[in-house]
Amino acid sequence: MNRTAIFDTIRRVIGRGFSQSEVEAIDTALDTALDDLPLDRVPCVPSSNIEAVNPITIGDAGIALIKQFEGCAKLRKDDMVEAYPDPGTGGVPWTIGWGATGPGIEEGTVWTQSQCDARLTSDLALFSAEVAAALGEAPTSQNQFDALVSFHYNTGAIGRSTLTRKHVAGDFAGAAREFDRWVHAGGRVMPGLVRRRQAEAALYRNA
Repeated sequence: MNRTAIFDTIRRVIGRGFSQSEVEAIDTALDTALDDLPLDRVPCVPSSNIEAVNPITIGDAGIALIKQFEGCAKLRKDDMVEAYPDPGTGGVPWTIGWGATGPGIEEGTVWTQSQCDARLTSDLALFSAEVAAALGEAPTSQNQFDALVSFHYNTGAIGRSTLTRKHVAGDFAGAAREFDRWVHAGGRVMPGLVRRRQAEAALYRNA
């Protein structure tokens, strides 16, 4: 039995997440229902179809969203990728590849495509771990997790945002509305951030 689908459906119906005691009570009820079924009627679901209730790694939808909005600029004629300035400040932080920033990335930095892809892989592992830690035991679907990793990848704010607090509290509708608040850079509303937040919120709502 795919219990993830059952829990996700109940969450959508009641509009919030579960406490640990509620999760245990529902699990017990499902176990009792299965025990009462004849053996030839117990549903059998291949293990490959069973999803984790609380993901710890970003999925394909999240990776595609990040790549869509980060792009892999600035590609030169020699197929090398060059760092570019922050669109909000016109300078730091300099970014390269799939949105990579940090020490060693500055004006004039040049990477190969392989370096860009490898950095994305390592960054996604790091940001996924930080999102998982911030969410703790809060029930989270894969799409919600992917949207939050994309949000954190872009803002670094998973540990301090009201969005996170509302998600952990089970206020998914309120959390979805919080994405729209993160659209400023350099004191201005950035159209690219507006589009990204809309895409993240849509993915988050598609739990």
